[in-house]
Amino acid sequence: MQHSGQLAGHTIVVTGAARGLGAVLARAIATAGAHVVVSDVLEAEGRETTAAMKSDGLSVRFVKADIADPKSIAGLAKDVSKREASLDGLVNCAAIATGIGGKMFDEIEIETWDRVMSVNVRGTWLVTRAFAPLLADSKRGRIVNVASDTALWGAPKLLAYVASKGAVIAMTRSLSRELGPRGIGVTCIAPGILKTQSTEYVPAERHVLYETGRAVPGVQQPEDIAATVVFLLTPGALTLTGQTLPVDNGFVFT
Repeated sequence: MQHSGQLAGHTIVVTGAARGLGAVLARAIATAGAHVVVSDVLEAEGRETTAAMKSDGLSVRFVKADIADPKSIAGLAKDVSKREASLDGLVNCAAIATGIGGKMFDEIEIETWDRVMSVNVRGTWLVTRAFAPLLADSKRGRIVNVASDTALWGAPKLLAYVASKGAVIAMTRSLSRELGPRGIGVTCIAPGILKTQSTEYVPAERHVLYETGRAVPGVQQPEDIAATVVFLLTPGALTLTGQTLPVDNGFVFT
């Protein structure tokens, strides 16, 4: 990591951080000097990720939470308020991304649609709501929402996910205006396909579309976007509040 020290003295919560992109972001944020609360519904993997980070001398702890469950979110916020006392940043990375693609809009089950929305949209809102008071007290609170560039170019056969990530982008804009007077900056990243466990199901032709269509061609790894997220959590990123950054090596321009 090239950004050690940028977040020294900060406390950051990262949801969906047991594996994949969330785990990479949690490690990068901790490497930048922050104390990180790793949260996920996947307890075994979350504890394994946390243990690996601790073995490398990083300041981190794990809290199990299911953002589909409002009571679980409330419990997470209460735990952080009690244990950490202060909070400087939140990364809303938890989302349902696997097993929901490959169907046309009129083939999607209502149950699938509702499940995706309950996590990706409602969960992001409820986590933000739960932590907003702590972030306001910090005077340097930052929220980074993880959306997807599929909502920017309109990926087909993925409507529930695309719609949910479009909602996250819209919420980022609205929340930036509501939370700005409290000193909280809210930004959003919109990655393309990254090489993670959650993209193994994606058809080969979609991978090819991205790898050949980027301004900088080729595969993109989760580590490639970590430095951007670290910056968005710093005091200097306040000028970008409300913005969505497509961190996809130039696949989509806005």
